[in-house]
Amino acid sequence: MDLVVRTDEDFVTTLSLNRPEKLNALTPAVFEQLREHLEDLAEDDDVRVVVLTGAGRSFCAGNDLGGISERKAAEPGKYEQSETVDLLEALPQPTICRIQGHCFTGGLELALACDILVAASDAKIGDTHGQWGLVPIWGMSVRLPERVGRSKAKELMFTSRRISGADAAEIGLVDRAVPASELDQTVADLAAEIAKNSPYSNRINKRLVASGVSVPRETALLLERTRPFGVPADMAERMSRGI
Repeated sequence: MDLVVRTDEDFVTTLSLNRPEKLNALTPAVFEQLREHLEDLAEDDDVRVVVLTGAGRSFCAGNDLGGISERKAAEPGKYEQSETVDLLEALPQPTICRIQGHCFTGGLELALACDILVAASDAKIGDTHGQWGLVPIWGMSVRLPERVGRSKAKELMFTSRRISGADAAEIGLVDRAVPASELDQTVADLAAEIAKNSPYSNRINKRLVASGVSVPRETALLLERTRPFGVPADMAERMSRGI
């Protein structure tokens, strides 16, 4: 069974978690397939935007608690889940997470690894590690504070509170919240808007932003000016055509 389904259209690749009957809860097998797709995408120069979503009525309800209780693990070293989330974050293409229904805990950790988060206004989003006596290992304690600040991140983590997509947009946890009926079109329009620009510019810009996070501001400014990642390969062509 395809637990992660890939579709390609107009330079946009969509990866859809595909366990709708389980609200796309994450298992080692899901991570194995996700990892394979991400490794392929990292080498695919024809893909300009990647959209991560979930089949059915939810994006992802989190880790499959049955799998945790059984201590079922992925193949050591190759499909370690936290490294797969890191690989999603490190994709060279801009990434969009489309969030509907539930987005809890491990699902939120996946979402936070994407560049842009778009949610249905009525989606339910939260970190529920504390409810189950768990602690994060896929990046929640780093990426959530980066999104909403340390105090708000701690409040969400300490309380296991679920908030709506609309409230998530208010605190910057997601970038945009729209009515559920408009979610598909909003994500499609955003992906198309990104895809029409230079894929080389977008990849370089993504690397510059990532590189500037862990260095002093002065170093980041100098890094940008020295063009460490070169110039976009289509610059001359686009300028000659006036696009």
